[in-house]
Amino acid sequence: MLDETLLDAPDALALADRRGLLRGAAEAGARVRTAARHAAEAGISDLRPEGRPRAVLVAGPGTAAAGVADLVGSLAGASAPVIRLQPTGVAAAAGALRWALPGWAGSVDLLLIPTTDGSEPGLALLAEQAYRRGITVVAVAPRTSPLSEAVNGSRGLLVPMATAPFESAEETSDDLAAGPSALWALFTPLLVLLDRVGLLDAPQETLEKVADRLDRTAERCGPAIATYSNPAKTLAAELADSLPLIWTEGAAAGPAGRRFAAVLAELAGLPALAAELPEALPAHGVLLAGAYAAGADPDDFFRDRVDEPQALRARVVLLRDRPAGGLTAAPAARELALGHETAISELEPEEGSELEALAELLAVTDFAAVYLSLASAAITPHTP
Repeated sequence: MLDETLLDAPDALALADRRGLLRGAAEAGARVRTAARHAAEAGISDLRPEGRPRAVLVAGPGTAAAGVADLVGSLAGASAPVIRLQPTGVAAAAGALRWALPGWAGSVDLLLIPTTDGSEPGLALLAEQAYRRGITVVAVAPRTSPLSEAVNGSRGLLVPMATAPFESAEETSDDLAAGPSALWALFTPLLVLLDRVGLLDAPQETLEKVADRLDRTAERCGPAIATYSNPAKTLAAELADSLPLIWTEGAAAGPAGRRFAAVLAELAGLPALAAELPEALPAHGVLLAGAYAAGADPDDFFRDRVDEPQALRARVVLLRDRPAGGLTAAPAARELALGHETAISELEPEEGSELEALAELLAVTDFAAVYLSLASAAITPHTP
């Protein structure tokens, strides 16, 4: 359940936000600017690459690192294959996670290690393995972390992870990982790097526009803005007690939708499914007619539900960027959903570059996940 009254109570939201999630979402633009400056100070803009890497490998734990790998792969397109190295092991807390390089990886490849922690022993071992094979290593990690010590110098290039203006460098990795802006702290230096080696187009002026778009979106979605004119609060209220089916269309919308599903689970404890149009229609069509459909319970009139949680009902969330060639499956998506009496929420960014559109979609959905987390936690009963 969602306490919708909390959404329009900024002071109460601030009290509920013990992890500083709203602050993290609001500071995403500042994090982009700081991260871009750190990338320049680390020497990325002065690199003299001898050509594009054959493949880009990405390794790191958590939602932020997974999001970075997805974003890099989507933006790089066909320029080079982007492969996320999946960790193996038991638990990150026990230091048991390990990463291994593919057997074919060598000196013509690039290894990216984004992490909000930097203390994972497996990442330092991976960097050492890459160094022995002659693979170029670039890490984005907290400045004083063990990984930074392992990578900095002749073994690779380290970019210190950016902190926001009012955040100390000593804040814990859990605090950093929980904040939505952690994604931008890890992602921005890699945008600078991949622009430098020619895998995507992200010059300084584009990054400035991205930061500006994040700032403007934070103003529209901030806690002081009422729900009726706040797209993030509106989306949070619409998704309460639902199973979100996140359907995406366009290059920027795909990774934004997948990240939204991940942060809904991580921050708000809400399961969600993401798929790209038009494949989403057959993939999720049965959910619209099955147990999660509106009015799916035929004996609703006869059952006493006072002590039962409300059943989840599917709700389509349509995230759209400009589709390639102007072709769109959105009308078919709306027809399918409405034909099953399923409600739809839609988000479409303002005009701008692909990175600006991506930034707006990520910002609105990050804010929505935070509001869902705070307003749901506020009414969670405590076990005596």
